Amino acid sequence: MGSPEAQGPPEEQHLGPVVRRREQITPGTTDQRLLDTEGGDSAWVHTDPWRVMRIQSEFVEGFGALAELPSAISVFGSARTRPDSAEYEAGVRIGKALVEAGFAVITGGGPGAMEAANKGARDAKGVSVGLGIELPFEQGLNPHVDIGVNFRYFFVRKTMFVKYAQGFVVLPGGLGTLDELFEALTLVQTRKVTRFPIVLFGSAYWGGLVDWLRDTVVAQGKASEHDLLLFHVTDDVDEAVSLVTKEVGR
Repeated sequence: MGSPEAQGPPEEQHLGPVVRRREQITPGTTDQRLLDTEGGDSAWVHTDPWRVMRIQSEFVEGFGALAELPSAISVFGSARTRPDSAEYEAGVRIGKALVEAGFAVITGGGPGAMEAANKGARDAKGVSVGLGIELPFEQGLNPHVDIGVNFRYFFVRKTMFVKYAQGFVVLPGGLGTLDELFEALTLVQTRKVTRFPIVLFGSAYWGGLVDWLRDTVVAQGKASEHDLLLFHVTDDVDEAVSLVTKEVGR
């Protein structure tokens, strides 16, 4: 081998699967940058390749924690639902009824409607799961969660909601609840998931949304009439559980 100093700069550089040429060639090697601690630069922690590793680790941790769950239903709803409200009481009843029907209950792990469903599941001595998210104003997992996983990334968390549940029950909620609802509807509409019931609980709350979907979205040809059959609306706890049970073949 000749002296490295005697050789000119390379015309092509291979960094794993990445090829760099001409002005895009970087000095040094990957090993060198890994092992050289001079300068104590920690900026690499915030680079996109490192984020990929964090994302991968979140998937691995989530899959590992939830892989042995029994059949489960994800219950969504507002973190602002008051414990003394009828909506909170409905969440407790739904969580309990789902356990009695043979399901584990998965929520976002926070307060409000999520706490209510977890409480109902725990009161019924079922499996109560909370999938939390790192937020500036997050209060942490509620005390009724028996299996909890905290995530940095919304899209990893939402994958877990769908992958480990056989259906959704959606209580009145805000933008986060709507995000989860419409993602589920899109997955069912595009047949990315099958046999996946979606139940909206509270006709007074959801009625305006359903009217808009029918009278505006469908009426203007942005969705089909059949898409309105992708979800059910009810005010009855037993009916909500019955719809979930029927559609998943239980």
